[in-house]
Formats: sequence, structure tokens, C-alpha cells
Amino acid sequence: MMKKAKKIKVTLRKKPISMGKRISLYLDYYPPIYDAATNEFTRREFLRLYLITRPTNAIDKIVNEENLNTAKMIQVRRQTELMKDDIYTEFEKGLLQIKEIGSMSFMPYFQKQADKKIGTNYDIWEYAMGYFRDFLDRDDITFSEITSVLVEDFRDYMLQAKSKRMPDRKLSNNSAQSYFNKLKATLKQAYKEGLLHVDINRQVDYIKEQETQRNFLYLEEAQRLFVTDCPKEVVKSAGLFSILTGMRYSDIEKLEWSEIEYSQYDGPFIRFKQQKTDRQQTLPISEHAFELLGDRKTPQQKVFDGLRKWDIDRFIPIWTAAAGITKHITFHCFRHTYATLQLNLGTDIFTVSKLLGHKSIRTTQVYTKIIDKAKRESTGRIKLR
Repeated sequence: MMKKAKKIKVTLRKKPISMGKRISLYLDYYPPIYDAATNEFTRREFLRLYLITRPTNAIDKIVNEENLNTAKMIQVRRQTELMKDDIYTEFEKGLLQIKEIGSMSFMPYFQKQADKKIGTNYDIWEYAMGYFRDFLDRDDITFSEITSVLVEDFRDYMLQAKSKRMPDRKLSNNSAQSYFNKLKATLKQAYKEGLLHVDINRQVDYIKEQETQRNFLYLEEAQRLFVTDCPKEVVKSAGLFSILTGMRYSDIEKLEWSEIEYSQYDGPFIRFKQQKTDRQQTLPISEHAFELLGDRKTPQQKVFDGLRKWDIDRFIPIWTAAAGITKHITFHCFRHTYATLQLNLGTDIFTVSKLLGHKSIRTTQVYTKIIDKAKRESTGRIKLR
């Protein structure tokens, strides 16, 4: 008769890293568990959650508390999963799990990831699934059928696909990149949840982004906007707030007073979930930006109450023209302005990347090219004749 598998204990542990400046949180399994992805037994699962060893301000303390609570919840979830009464060894359970998961439908899981998004971000995910179904020429596929070769073929397909919004045109490179990234993000999540035993996402390259024109305001142009009236005051307040914080319209529009906090020692900051990335962020803001918000209202009330997208599209051109700005400026250009001004005024790129909420510093590096262009244009401003 086969022996019953030993009960596995899951312990949350800490490991000093970065010369003791940070602490990495990880789970310790005893006895070791079988990892189907590596085909080996392991005792450790690093959670990619970190604590700051000596927090110096309120924001550091909040981040530490959030990451520690998240790690504890993962620990409880893992322990619950491993407490199932089972006669199989860990190796046998891993093999059975791979077989069962492989026969599962993939598209409902893809839809589940899309359902976590809201607004225009949800629409992009819906289009991504539509392109993937067109590529498959069927409505669904099982997890076992998804291979790196199939995903690479889909990448090539996207680079030649027709636009669903404008069928007479080819899909732009950056749109193809955006849709393809949704599949990669889904594959990455599926691997993290153990639904794929191979990290296909890492095996397949991204579609490279093509550089696009990113208009921004020089400091003197932003200052002119500050003293120029706008037909709708909430549009001006939101636009200036974006210039001072780098926040996207989607996050500013839904911002509530409960997300605005003030520390006696560190000043004002915002704790909010980015709509685009679905990630929680703690963002310090300047006193100037805080003053723009006006008097505090009830916690659930929107900070920029009455802000509407159609007003943004109608009044920003009028407002910028009144300020003597002739270049084409959209609301997103205010975010570009924040990034370029920060870099131009000496803020290091790592800090700017964190303030913008970028997952990778590579996303932020595009602004360094804008700064180089701005420096070149500024050389012609000094004239002796």
C-alpha cells in the first residue's frame, strides 16, 4: 500500500539583499515540494516582494506593510492548497496536474484576464482576443496546444493583420504590439498560476515598439498654461495636476478623496490602483499639486468631479491656443511633459520610472531621446545678432 504524503509546512521567511538595504520575502516548504516547471524538488519560492530595512518615511512604511500583508496571504493560500488529503506523492500530483490542466480551455482564461480591466483597457483586451481567434480560425484552444512556435506564428500574423477598426488599412506596428502583449501577459500569468508548466512568455520576443512623435511642453509653456484661463475650470485643474504628477487621464478621472493622504513628515501622497497596469501605487506629490485639489470633500467623492472626456477633447485645444501654444497637445502630452521636465531638471531616470509607475526602466528611456532633442533645439535660443 502506498504511503500517505507527509504534511508540508509553509513558512514565510526573510532574506537580506542589496547589502542589507532591502529584505526579500520568500516561502520555505518543508519537506520540499515538486516543481513541475523545473522537474526538481524545491524548498523555496521567492515572492518578488521586498521590505525596506530601515524605512525613513511614511511611504516606505506603507509599502512595507502592504508587501508583508500580501506575502502572508500568499503563505496562507499555499498552505491551504497543500493541506488536501491525498495519497499521491508530490511527483505524481505534479504529473496529474499537468495532464488535467493541459486539457483545459484557454480562451475562457484569456477572457477572465480581460474581465479584470475596465474602460478602454478592457476594449483593447477584447480586440486582442478577437485577433487571436482569427489567427486560430476557431473559438478556443487547450493549454496543451499552446507552444512557443504557435505564439511566434501569432506574432508574425499580427504584423501583417488588417485593422478591425479600419478594415481597409493594415494594423499599425504599435497597435499590433499592444494586442500581442495582451496574449503574452496572459501566458505569463498562466505560468505563475501553474497552468502552464513552461514559461512560454519568456521564450517569445516582444514586437518592438516603433518610435512615435511625443509632444510635450517646455517649462515656460506649462507656466503660460498655468496663468491662462480655460473654458472649463475642471479641465484646467486636471491638466495642470497631470503636468505636476505625471498621472494618466484614466487615473485622474477616477481619483477619489479617500486616495489622497497627507503625512506630517513627508507631505502629500496618493495611494491608488493604476487602471492601465492594475497595480497598486503610492505616489508622492508636490505641495503645489496638492493645493490644486482645493478643499477636501467626502472620501468617496471624485477629486475632479464633473471631468468628462468630451470636455477634454473640446477645451484643451482652446486652452492651449489661448496660451500661445501652436503644437498639437492632448491630455496624454501632460504626462510626457512631467517626464521630460523631471529628467531635464536633473531627476535620475530610475526615480522618474518609479514615479510614472513603469514596470520597466526601458519604457522610461524613450524620454531620454526627447530630452536630447530638446537640448538640441534649445541651443539655437541664444543669439548674438
